[in-house]
Amino acid sequence: MSEPFDDRDDRRADKGAGGTQSGTPGVSLGAPRSASEFVYLGRQPILDRSGALNAYELLFRDSAHNHARVSDDAQATAQVVARTIGSIGVPAVLGQHRGYINIGRRLLFDDTVHLMSPQRFVLEILENVTVDARLLARLAELRRAGFRIALDDVWELSESLYAMLPYADIVKVDFLLAERSTLKTLAATLRGHGKTLIAEKVETREDFLQARDLGFDLFQGYFFARPQVLAAQRSRSSSAALLRLLALLSRDAGLFELEAELKRHPNVVVQLLRLVNSSAFGLGRHIASLREAIIATGTRQIARWAQLLLYAGGGELPWSSDPLVQLAGTRSRFMELAARLLRPGDEDFADAAFMTGIFSLVHVVVDSSPAKALDKLGLSPLIRNAIVERDGEMGALLRVAEAAGQGAETTAIVQAETLERFAVFTPAVLAELNLSAAAWFGAHAGGN
Repeated sequence: MSEPFDDRDDRRADKGAGGTQSGTPGVSLGAPRSASEFVYLGRQPILDRSGALNAYELLFRDSAHNHARVSDDAQATAQVVARTIGSIGVPAVLGQHRGYINIGRRLLFDDTVHLMSPQRFVLEILENVTVDARLLARLAELRRAGFRIALDDVWELSESLYAMLPYADIVKVDFLLAERSTLKTLAATLRGHGKTLIAEKVETREDFLQARDLGFDLFQGYFFARPQVLAAQRSRSSSAALLRLLALLSRDAGLFELEAELKRHPNVVVQLLRLVNSSAFGLGRHIASLREAIIATGTRQIARWAQLLLYAGGGELPWSSDPLVQLAGTRSRFMELAARLLRPGDEDFADAAFMTGIFSLVHVVVDSSPAKALDKLGLSPLIRNAIVERDGEMGALLRVAEAAGQGAETTAIVQAETLERFAVFTPAVLAELNLSAAAWFGAHAGGN
């Protein structure tokens, strides 16, 4: 990172808000408006040897004040990704350049990482990530998917660094922590492994000249520029529009039907276009039509992006504080994970379970009964009957999710004679699923 991931080091925190700029035309951060009306994002330039802009590191900001206050690395990363893609938009944040995203172990193993385009984002592995065989396998998998991997805050040669080097493309050397007497050896060793070298936390001209002489490729720090804060007005999408969109997705509606629905709801289209423009056909290429956006994004990505917006769209509370959002997010994830245990390898069933969890609370959003709310949506019988009638395996899975979420007894459901496969859901397994679902929600809930 170009700065501490919290605000303990006040010397490093840039408190001068006078240079802060808005990412939304006509929005003044100095105006007397509620901070909850806006979302914020920091970005700091990464320059090449000629002084030209090469990339940005994207940083968490919770206000117009230009320093970080982070209590949870995963939530901070989730907010940075969601605000870059959905609130402000990748073109406005990055232009033609790449963005470096700080990412910890928990989010590295979450499929949300694939909302980011490998052509637009570099995964910057936090220095506190535990290095083991599972981590290295995951890094190899992400590199095969096209991501570039950067190692953050390197200041000495160590066993963990040597273990990670074969799985990394870029190494960021911390000029505040590294001993000047060892920098030459450190840089030479990393260059010998074929890595791109970034000198970070470069604060003086002497730092820059030394880094340049040692063969560093890229440079970042307060000597060049402090982070800039971008802001965008918080967008709240129509619950009815999101609900209809999710219903169409759940029953595999055709392209023309999805396009027709989206055209009626410009706010949802803006979110979709921001999502797809972050991940489409490479740097600088923008989607030209809604139909192309749907094809490029894919229905599963659209559904993932829309599902929490449905519950948070009309509320004033942050997602992480809204009890309805918490319930919807954790229940849907619980059901998805449980479905994979029940039917390993059946991703269609897991997707349907996720959507069942989402739609099981729709009647609360629209203030109606489950039957009335769902009958208007044309849902697949599997999902509709599971929610309204509690029929079949999916209905039983929903009952388990409801009971487990309330801390109620699940034995009678699990031991039902016609559902012997449910024996996999022991109390220990259910407790683990609850914890995993809560962790997933916690990692994603701060993004809006």
